[in-house]
Amino acid sequence: MNGVSTLERTKCRLRAHPMALDAALATGVLVTMMAGSFVDPHGGHGASWGARTPSVLSLTLMVLGAAALVFRRRAPLPVLAATGALSVVELVASDPRAPVVMSAVVALYTVASATDRPTTWRVGLLTMTVLTACAMLAGTLPWYAQENLGIFAWTGMAAAAGDAVRSRRAFVHAIRERAERAERTREEEARRRVAEERLRIARDLHDVVAHHIALVNVQAGVAAHVMDKRPDQAKEALAHVREASRSALNELRATVGLLRQSGDPEAPTEPAPGLARLDELADTFRNAGLPVEVARADQGTTLPAAVDLAAYRVIQEALTNVQKHAGPGAKAEVSVVRVGPNVEVTVLDNGPGQGDGPQEGGGHGLLGMRERVGALGGTCSAGPRYGGGFRVHAILPVKTRTPALGDPA
Repeated sequence: MNGVSTLERTKCRLRAHPMALDAALATGVLVTMMAGSFVDPHGGHGASWGARTPSVLSLTLMVLGAAALVFRRRAPLPVLAATGALSVVELVASDPRAPVVMSAVVALYTVASATDRPTTWRVGLLTMTVLTACAMLAGTLPWYAQENLGIFAWTGMAAAAGDAVRSRRAFVHAIRERAERAERTREEEARRRVAEERLRIARDLHDVVAHHIALVNVQAGVAAHVMDKRPDQAKEALAHVREASRSALNELRATVGLLRQSGDPEAPTEPAPGLARLDELADTFRNAGLPVEVARADQGTTLPAAVDLAAYRVIQEALTNVQKHAGPGAKAEVSVVRVGPNVEVTVLDNGPGQGDGPQEGGGHGLLGMRERVGALGGTCSAGPRYGGGFRVHAILPVKTRTPALGDPA
């Protein structure tokens, strides 16, 4: 692990100082060219190799070619043109030859690794053709000499190696970009789910607060009306106010508790309300003075938690609207019926004031009901009844295709 970390640190330092890395590379190329310039592959006595002394021109061309490589990252094409020109001069004017063409090979590799494939093909073929042709046509060696064919091979390998490095670098970059894009997508999906969950909790808060505040408002009005003449009835109404406010606080605590962090103390364990508490819900409205009849024909169907909560909230919101808008003397009927793969919830009232009340008030209760039911794949309709009153009708699937976020597993 220490070796790997040291290697990574070294790579990071080299990437941070590219000019120093190119200077080191240029020095290495210069040393290699100098060493090669003192070797004569055709000389010697009884041996295939001998020694020779390079000319001043060759030494100068080698130094200039190596110096040009220091700027190969900043200007790859000009550096290739400069090193190629130096190599042509060396091939034509110098005898014996020195390996100045090595600097052009490195420059061609840089061009191939830094540009696109069409540019590599054009520049590579041009460099190979010019340098090989100059080597074959100039000098005392025959055109088929090993040194001439070596120039062709080395320039071709430099272009191919540079193109391979560029392709691999592009492939790795594409993989890294795809991984980063996937990570961003996951984060966006997580944020979207969090926003949906917050919206769901906000709807629950709206339902809880609207329901209980409506009951408190009605009972407080009754208490104020009969306080002087019938104190016993006023006391009973205030008791209902106290009970409704306590229920509101308990449900608010349970709902807001869903927003707690995992490490927060006293996280709520109370399940969300459902149709099992329908009679209790109806009793709160009866105590507030609204007659409510409940009829159930769902045959003991066990509903998913999200569907059960949605059905309960639809009934709660509908009865709250009846309490607020239907007027005195109104009564409500609630029915829960299992019809095939669905559960149908209907809330009817006969109040003359209910028909336009919710729309004129501009409330979001009906909209919240439709969104809640629609999120589960159901439908919800609400509107005036023929002959007076109002009707809320919701169709909820018994089995949801995808569980809602936040439902218990």
